[in-house]
Amino acid sequence: MSAPDPKNFEPKVAVSLDPPKNDPISVEQLSKCDGNSSSYPTYVAIKGKIFDVSGNKAYGPQGQYHVFAGKDASRALAQSSLKPEECRAEWQDLGEKEKTVLNEWYTFFSKRYNIVGTVAGASNL
Repeated sequence: MSAPDPKNFEPKVAVSLDPPKNDPISVEQLSKCDGNSSSYPTYVAIKGKIFDVSGNKAYGPQGQYHVFAGKDASRALAQSSLKPEECRAEWQDLGEKEKTVLNEWYTFFSKRYNIVGTVAGASNL
């Protein structure tokens, strides 16, 4: 997994996004949105903002990025890691290079997926 090309943040196909929401969503509720149940959407949080990635099979149960679903995956994205133990919210202690990569991923997601809320009580915004 590598960071997106900074010159190519725009999606190949235009995406119509809803205005971002700031509704608080608990960590418990977020964890239910892991792509394993059709009763819930599939969410990925980055820096406390929650993105609805339901339409992308890569985040579903058999998908290559399923590890990110239902959690704040900030640290893993910053480190370009697919390790489950790295899928956590804490990122502030990372180096500048990792913070830049994380910001690039945030921009990448924000151009493709609706922001449906924020992680309740998040301190990593």
